[in-house]
Amino acid sequence: MNVQAIRVIFNREMARFYRTIIESLVSPVISTSLYFVVFGAAIGSRIETVDGVTYGAFIVPGLIMLTVITQSVANASFAIHFPKFIGTIYELLSAPIGTAEIVIGYVGAAAVKSVLIGLVILATAFLFVDLPIAHPVAMFALLVLTSFSFSLFGFIIGIWAKDFQQLQLIPLLVLTPLIFLGGSFYSVNMLPGIWRSLALFNPVVYLMSVFRWSFFDTADVPVMVSLLAILLFTAACLAAVWWIFRTGWRIRQ
Repeated sequence: MNVQAIRVIFNREMARFYRTIIESLVSPVISTSLYFVVFGAAIGSRIETVDGVTYGAFIVPGLIMLTVITQSVANASFAIHFPKFIGTIYELLSAPIGTAEIVIGYVGAAAVKSVLIGLVILATAFLFVDLPIAHPVAMFALLVLTSFSFSLFGFIIGIWAKDFQQLQLIPLLVLTPLIFLGGSFYSVNMLPGIWRSLALFNPVVYLMSVFRWSFFDTADVPVMVSLLAILLFTAACLAAVWWIFRTGWRIRQ
């Protein structure tokens, strides 16, 4: 394992984050505040509690996951797509470093950025609502796991995309609808029978359920089932990355 190579890639990606750190951190604070105004105040005044939790507090895990997932995918996809787009990825591939170092450097930096943003949103939420965290260690572990798994997914999208238009295709047309339909701002138990059954085919439902459990000790889906679903998704992403570098798909073309 070439630790120096990982450090160079990681530090370079984090340096890009530090150059725009004010925008990177202020933007989610403003977005979170607006969500609280719209959903917490306007809708929350009509929905007092969900599963025994005030609606303002109930939407916090969904807000965090909404931002963490989108930021993880965006950061990782752009990080690997840009050197591919301008051709400098060939210098990286010809360097004496392995696939693991490249993936850890890029995906690790994207995941760290997303975790930091998620913690900023969590801190912002405390300004608006009284927020319990029933399982703080599990909450942080799930935040890290989510950031890592969706950074891997974004890494795959960055390699798959042939241009910057394609880079936005899956996040806009697939990922965003799945997040909003995955119980970000409501419990899937509130849905009628057939719609709840259909919702369980959405992988984001399991992520939202177990992350909300870490706050309120209640879940729409059994915790172990949710954890298994997340781990399977992460394993699938790791397998896809391994296959991409082994075959050179969309890299050496």
